[in-house]
Amino acid sequence: MGFAVLKRSVSIAGHRTSISLEEPFWEGLRAIAERETISVQALIGRIDAERGGQNLSSAIRVFVHNDLRSQLEAADQRTGGTP
Repeated sequence: MGFAVLKRSVSIAGHRTSISLEEPFWEGLRAIAERETISVQALIGRIDAERGGQNLSSAIRVFVHNDLRSQLEAADQRTGGTP
């Protein structure tokens, strides 16, 4: 199962940069941003500010993964399932 890598340009802290991510991660970012009622660019800016020395694309992937895990664990707790 392969996904195309999509490169998009964003402004972070006043400078333009390009980010390459697979489409499912772009979709995850959009869903999180919508849930938090912020723009994708603002969400990326927040991830950028918190990433330390980690590569930005990697930091975004980990952020989306961790958010999905949190959502699944919360759903399991609501339904009485085990994570």
